[in-house]
Amino acid sequence: MKLVLASGSPYRKELLERLRIPFDVIAPDVDESPEPGEAPEALARRLARAKAEAVSGDSPTSVVIGADQVATLDGRTPIGKPGCLENARRQLAAASGRTMRFHTAFALLSPDHPAIEHCVSVAVQFRLLDSSEIDRYLALEQPFDCAGSAKCEGLGIVLLERIRTDDPTALIGLPLMLVAQALRQVGMPPV
Repeated sequence: MKLVLASGSPYRKELLERLRIPFDVIAPDVDESPEPGEAPEALARRLARAKAEAVSGDSPTSVVIGADQVATLDGRTPIGKPGCLENARRQLAAASGRTMRFHTAFALLSPDHPAIEHCVSVAVQFRLLDSSEIDRYLALEQPFDCAGSAKCEGLGIVLLERIRTDDPTALIGLPLMLVAQALRQVGMPPV
């Protein structure tokens, strides 16, 4: 069987490569707008499934993994990718001394097995940050394509006080422990 990652994220691609199973990447075309009143975890789950389904239609004999991540500050409105310096500066200033939650979901679709879906939550406690520290960090790392504007796998780790999760790879975009378990269930064990 062939494995396909239904994602345009270079971070998810890099994470899945750790499992050393050959795979193709197909970026799905899915509207990521939240539905009215949709909870962050529900949004992440729905989008992960929609991405997997969008790609699985063109790859019906493949195992397809779709994933999505929704970040929130103190459980409120989703925080997206900043896209630019000013937005990143605002995100980090708002996160200073507070907890940001990341809900990372994936859906694995296989032609021979029932769908497997999981969502892992990560609580990230930011240190108190001053504006000059935020500016120095943003100049060095430029995390404009990362929700929350801090890359824990890079220099962004110094902005954090604590990370609480069952799977640290979920914060980067794909909970590899559960993905590996799901792949074993469909007959594609990583080792």
